[in-house]
Amino acid sequence: MTTPPIHPGIEPLAFLLGTWAGEGSGSYPTIEPFPYRESISFTQNGKPFLAYQQRTMHATEHRPLHAETGYWRLAPDGTTVELVLAHPFGVVEVLSGPITSNAETHHRIELTSASLAGTPTAKEVRRTTRMITIADGVLTYDVAMEAVGVPLTHHLHAVLHCEGATNPSG
Repeated sequence: MTTPPIHPGIEPLAFLLGTWAGEGSGSYPTIEPFPYRESISFTQNGKPFLAYQQRTMHATEHRPLHAETGYWRLAPDGTTVELVLAHPFGVVEVLSGPITSNAETHHRIELTSASLAGTPTAKEVRRTTRMITIADGVLTYDVAMEAVGVPLTHHLHAVLHCEGATNPSG
């Protein structure tokens, strides 16, 4: 089966396509700091979105830590990214923010939660931010969150490398 051409509405996000893997570290005032390994995949099927799957495992204990799945979209203005994420701990995140590109090899996406919803038993998450930078084939990100009574605080940092593009040029 061949992959269809990239939808014109998401061509500015094509640099994300592929599988990214690497290592990161997490901390938050309510937990012990931890190292992790991560794999993220971005795929497309010709529709105006990228499908996204993320998995992490503890770097030294090799046990699963977190997973999230969702969809990346580009707003009609062509400069705003919209992200919808589902988390297994019962929270759904909707984020949006600007994408800027300095060259074909340098991109920055600044996302802020626009809406958060949780199941009745989920921990309270009030706000999140994600800063993603892609430069010369390296994806770096930082995540901050306001949750469980703690003000907006840095939570995660990771550096990932692309293991191969699934369809970067259409």
